[in-house]
Formats: sequence, C-alpha cells, structure tokens
Amino acid sequence: MDRFVKRTRPSQTSNSPLALTAGWTNTNKRPERPPTKKRRTDQIRQKSDAGDDDSSTALNSDQKEDLFLADQNRDSPLVRDGKTGSGDAEDGDATETALAVQHHTALEDSLPEVKIDNDVIEEYKKLKSSQAENGEVSAETRLQTRKWIRGQSSIYVDAFNLALGTVLQDEAHLFEEKENCVLENWRALSYEAQYLYVRLFLRKTASWHRLERLKHYSDISDIEKAIESLLEPRALPEGQSVKKSDEEFVAEPGHVFADTFAFADDSASHIKTVEQAAHLLSLDELKTLAKDAKVQGKNKEDLIKAFCRMCSQQSSLMSVGLRRSSTNASMQSLDSTSEEANTEKQDTNRKAHFLDKILAITGPLVRLSESVFKLFERVHLVFYRSTEWTEKSLTTIILAKISRRNFPEYVVCRSANIFPSRRYLLEFENSMRLQFEVDTILEFNGPPGAEGNRKVVEMFESIAPRWRELLAEAQKMENTGYEFGEGGYLRRFNAGHAYTRIAHKAAEALGRLHRYQDEYDLLAELLSQQLFHPSRRGAWYKRKALVEERYMWELEEPPTTAFSEAQKNLQKKRWRQIALATCETALQDPNCHLIYHYDLQKRLIRLEKQLNIPRRQQHNFDHARLRDPEEHTIEGIQLVREGAGRGQGSTKTIWLDELGDPDDKGNLMHVSVEEMCLSFYRTQGWKGYHSEGGILRTLFAYLFCDILFIFVPNVFQTAYQTCPLDLHTDAFYPARASEINHRLVEISNGGAVDLIRRVNEQHRERRTCIVGLNWDYEVEDLIQLVSCFESEALAAICKVIAQDYKARGGGVPDLILWRTTHELSDDREEQSENGKGEVMFVEVKSANDRLSDTQRLWIHVLSAAGVRVVLCNAVAKEVKTID
Repeated sequence: MDRFVKRTRPSQTSNSPLALTAGWTNTNKRPERPPTKKRRTDQIRQKSDAGDDDSSTALNSDQKEDLFLADQNRDSPLVRDGKTGSGDAEDGDATETALAVQHHTALEDSLPEVKIDNDVIEEYKKLKSSQAENGEVSAETRLQTRKWIRGQSSIYVDAFNLALGTVLQDEAHLFEEKENCVLENWRALSYEAQYLYVRLFLRKTASWHRLERLKHYSDISDIEKAIESLLEPRALPEGQSVKKSDEEFVAEPGHVFADTFAFADDSASHIKTVEQAAHLLSLDELKTLAKDAKVQGKNKEDLIKAFCRMCSQQSSLMSVGLRRSSTNASMQSLDSTSEEANTEKQDTNRKAHFLDKILAITGPLVRLSESVFKLFERVHLVFYRSTEWTEKSLTTIILAKISRRNFPEYVVCRSANIFPSRRYLLEFENSMRLQFEVDTILEFNGPPGAEGNRKVVEMFESIAPRWRELLAEAQKMENTGYEFGEGGYLRRFNAGHAYTRIAHKAAEALGRLHRYQDEYDLLAELLSQQLFHPSRRGAWYKRKALVEERYMWELEEPPTTAFSEAQKNLQKKRWRQIALATCETALQDPNCHLIYHYDLQKRLIRLEKQLNIPRRQQHNFDHARLRDPEEHTIEGIQLVREGAGRGQGSTKTIWLDELGDPDDKGNLMHVSVEEMCLSFYRTQGWKGYHSEGGILRTLFAYLFCDILFIFVPNVFQTAYQTCPLDLHTDAFYPARASEINHRLVEISNGGAVDLIRRVNEQHRERRTCIVGLNWDYEVEDLIQLVSCFESEALAAICKVIAQDYKARGGGVPDLILWRTTHELSDDREEQSENGKGEVMFVEVKSANDRLSDTQRLWIHVLSAAGVRVVLCNAVAKEVKTID
C-alpha cells in the first residue's frame, strides 16, 4: 500500500506551535472575514481541489480535442520513499524537507475546518485531566469523556487505537491469524513505545531515524527503553501468512509475515553496504567524509557515487592489470591466487572501514518494519475508507469532537461490508498500486512519449480481462445485491473503479499513438458500462464523436482496391451520421454532465450542416446559445513596492480605492484589484461580494440542505460530519438523482426564497456546520440576490455544482453583483422579465493575468444559463511607488 498512501508534510514556514510540535500541516482554507454591508465584499477564498473523478475542465476547440486530455487534474498520490534514506531533519518533524502535498481525504472533507492556533492548543491542554477513578479506560472512552493524561495517553495514540479498535470490532475478517497476532502484540506495548511508533508512522516511514533526534518527545521519559521494545523480536504462529487464493494480490514481500517480527528495524542488522549508509549522511557530513577519502562531486548524488566507486576500487597492482612475474608457472599461479585473495580482503576491509565510519557519524538508527507498517496502513485504509490519507487524518475526528460545534441531524451508518472478503481488499490495494504506476508514467516524469504511452497500454491489456469480469460482477450486484442505493459509494472500493480509470488513461494513450480503432473500441466499452466513473462519460462521448467524424472512415478500406472519391464521401457521410447519433445519445444521457453539453451541441449542429439535413429537422439550441462576455475597462491607481519590478509576472496587485470609503485617518485604502473594481460597480448601483465560489456554495447549502443529509448507506460514518462522504465524488449525484432533480424543478418554479428562509430559521441560531455554508452572509442579501436570478438560471448553476461539487468550486468569476428592478437603468429594466432585477458575474483581470480553463468553463456555464458575464480589465492610469 506504500505506493498510494499520500502524506502531507509539515511546512517549513509554519508558525503554529501545534504544527511544530505535532508535525501537522494546516491544510484548512484561508480564514473567512465576515462580509459587511458597508463594503459589500467578502474575502472568502475557496480552494479549487482537483477531484479524482474530475474530467476535462476546458471547453476545447476541435484542434485541442484531438489531444484527448480529458483528465487535466493531477490526482496521483505520493509514493513512500523506497530508498534507504534518512527521514530526520535537524529540528525533527516540523522541518522535514519532503514535498508538501495538500490533499484532503473524504473524511477530512466531511469534517468541519479546524483552526490550529494557540487558542486550540490551550483548549486542548485544558481538556487533559486525570483518568477515571475506576482504572484504565479505552481510547474510545477517553474521546467520549475528553480525559487525557500526559505519559499515559495522547491525541495521537488515542486516534490510532480508535481506528484499530473500530476496524477489528466490525471487520476483523479482513485480517489473518498472523496479522491479528501482530495487532495483539501492539496492544501489549507500553504507552511510550506506542507513542514513538505513531509519531514515526506519521513521518517518512521508509527512512532511518537517528536516535539522538528522537529525544525531543516530551511524552517519552525513556527513549532507549521505548526503542528497545519496538526492536524486540516477537514470535508469530506457524504457517503461511497469505492464502493461495490471495497470493496474486500480494506480490511484494513486505506484505508477508515470517515466523517472527519486530515493530522496528535497527541499523546494525539491516544496513550492510556503504551505498545504503552513505544516503544517511547530510550533505555537509558527506563532504567531510569525501574530503578524507579524497573524492569529489558536485552534489550529494555525485558524492555518493564517487564515494562508492572509490570503496569498490581494487587497491593493489591488480587494479591496473599488473602481475608479479615468475619463471615458475606453478609459483606464478600460486602468487596470483594469493594476491587476488589479499585484494578481496583489502576491498572488504576498506568497505567495512568506511561503513563503520559512517555509522559512527550517524549513531544508532531505527526505522519502522515494512511488514508491520503495511499492516497498519491497511487498517487505516479500512477505517478511513480511503486510499489517500494524510497525517492530519489521524486526528480530525478528535479535533471535530472537541471543537464544540453543532452538526446537522443524520443517521450514522458505518457498514462492515465495504470489502466482502480479504481477497477483495487485497485486490483493491493492488489496483491502487497499478493506478499509481500509470500516473507515474503519464504525469510525474514529464511527457510520457510514445514509449510511455505504449507501456500504459500494455499495463491496461494485462488487467483488461479482470476488468471486464469486475464490470460484470458489479452490474450483477447492482441488479440483485444492493438495496436503497447503497452501491454508488461502495463501488469506489471495488478494484473495477481503479481499473476503469486505467482504461480511461489507456484510451488517451491509444489516441496519442494514433491507434484510433483500438481507442474507439475501448471508448465504446467504457460507455457501455454505467457504474464506474460516471462523471467522465461526457469526455468519452466527446472523444468518441470526434474519432467517428475524423478517423473511422479511413479505417474501413475495401479489401482489394483503394478508396475512390465516391467511396470516401460515402464512408465519411456514414461515420458522420454515427457521430451525430453519438452526440444525440450523449445529450440524452443523464450522467453526461452539463459542462459537456455546449461542445456536444456545437458538434451536432456542424454535423447536421455537413450532412445537409433539412433545416426543419435540425436541432435548435438557441435557448442555450452563448452570449459573448461583455468587456469593461476600469482605470485606477496601482501601487508597487519600492524595488519590485513592474514587469514581473505576479498577478497579485495593490490598488488605491478612490471610490471606496477612506480609513479612520481619512486616507484612501490599499485594496486588491477585485475590491477596487467592486467599488466602481457599487457607484453604478450594484450590490455584491468578492466571493469567487463562496457565495454559490453557500446558496447550494441553503437550497440542498435536507438533500445533503438524507439517509444514504455508508456516507455518514461519524457524528461530526458537515456533509456526506460521497459529496466530493461522482457518486453523490447518481445516488440522489431523483431528489436533486425534484429540487431543481422546485427552484425553477421560484421556490428558492422559501427554501432559504426555512433553512435559516432552523439552523442560524445554532450556526450549524454545513459544508460550504457561511453564516456571515446576511440572509436578506442572499434572498435579494436569489430574487434577482432567473429561476431557470439558478437551477442550472445548482445542477452543475451537484454533478461535480469538488471540481466546480474553482473558476467562478471573482465578483457576484445584483441590483433590484428600481435600481436598473431604463434599457436594462426593459429587458428584465417579471419585474426581476439583474445578476452579473464579473471576472477581474489585471496585467499578465489570463483566464484559466476552469474560469472559461464557468463563463460558458453562466452564459448558457442566460446570466450576464463581464470580463473586467483593470488598467493602471497611474503607478505609484510605496515603501
């Protein structure tokens, strides 16, 4: 499992004492500042998280379509470092230099944002108290009673044991006898040994840790004793660790237990080569050692290579091909044999000498045993229902509980049948490793090239038969095994989910290799199944129609003669008709997301013209025709700091707010370019916020609050969730399609205001934690905004968010503005229907700022819904220098 567990590393610049102590990375979104009526602005910054099931976010032209880059988001996890390296930094956990990847698990996304600062630390310290008088209590009890004691319990160990206890209570059948024995030995460990293991478990676990750098943990009074306990060999029951039926899914030896095990490894028993040991040195230490050995290199890798080369070099005359001469042949042979033996002995002594020298510098080292580490990773996979989890995941449940917030009422349902058997769990792990290998080829090492694409295709072909079997099994379960819609979320824990994603990548690779027939067949096969990755169906339809229109006619040559011109035209016409039918099918497919409709409609109209279909029989999409965004230009005074280059590429600029209210001293305020433009529109009678996606998510939470928390099996596994676990996946919409569609009809019929008032009355006083809902927005402002929307437009926007909540959070225009009927200008008032006001979205662009793909997508969506969209260019009429 080491190939797909993602770990978030603490930032070196973190100033949080808790982050420094605990090794956490604060992945929370930027703290929100309450909006005020005075400025009508909001500084809510919604982070755009690329989801695992996010398909193409750009509405590309046909020229770009040919690339079939349907998955532009990078969602591959970090791999556990396979080298024998040192996981220690000079200052312990908080200064590790590993790559920081901010990624939330489904569980973290469902829990409230936890602010990590000194106040939280103080609150946590106050919660620590002596244990119950009746003796030892469990981690579960300590969490419920909020009782901790230093030296006997900690938030880390309690959370770790809570995950372990929960899994073994309901899903012990997923673990074999030897594994259960390891877990029993874990329970027998002392608190300090458990604490040390958990802290190392959160670090760079494949690396060696210097003992001298593990002494800073205040919860460990005797570090040597704790390490000795982890290093102690322990017996396991005799017999095979893996059943024969499971062997194909456990190819790596790290997954298999022998007859004995230890929780950790020591350097004396496991570091045997100079190359292994050299990686444990810092650059400065390696330079010092290299200087003594008289070797040189430009960087650490060069120094290690030079050092290892020197250690392996023959030190006698034999290294230059010389031999002692003798007239006696037998004596010469004897001398040669003796010299070779002496040389090998000298070489061995040289290596041993430098190995001892390196280990003397590092001192004793320890690392976690691979087999035990993988076992605990499997425990966490089953507990979190996630193949990607961060070190913060270990404590999110506890932090959510002690946050003392109010949560919606819902039915908690943790199912024990996520993995029907151990075999399914192991196969799921194996599919994740294979998926990561594919991602590594395509995304992590630069452009894959023809060789990389061929390798991806070969990897898919190796699992294609099993993929088809899993598709059939999943469809059978959908037809007979699942009840009440529980299958949607469970399918994500089927190996078929990962294999379908690999098939998607393989189709992309086949297109790049110009193997259009194979690509077409695979796309048809992907579309023939309805269960896995439904959010990608729009991308598959788009690509399939393109291949049919452009390439398939060339692949059907007559058996004996070449194409004549008439045959070419006939073939082209036939395949254009097939492409047209594909577009029609896509537009009728409920799982083809709304963001793909514009491209499909555009291709459909073009095909109808090419086929000379009578106009009365052609499709008419005038109701969804895009209006080109308006372009406004606003001039202002830009401020640059002294010494900063004016031609630099940063898009964050500072401006003077000439039209806004001054500060307390009467000076013009320094604001962002968005706030400067907001002040201009305010003078034109507009009200609004600089919220990006924040206000849309707030509206969505108001309008779909009850639907978010209706009972769906397996998606509410704790009592502290702000949303269901599947909200950020492509399983959310299909599982609630009926309820969501009914709500969209209700919104289209003008029921949005009543929905907002109802939720506000039920939850505002308690400020219930609901995903995306910012209670700082004044309800009357939201009602006024919704009243200005065309009801159908608001429903269309809500549908886009519901279909792909995670991916659609980014790219929303910077400003959302509205004005009521009496504030409209005469010409706009004439255009307003039913006495409604007007809503306008504004994307603000300053110099060197360009539209991203997600921004273009939202502009298309809003324009298609009939909402006014403006591209506002901020131009500096004057540039002032400030200190």
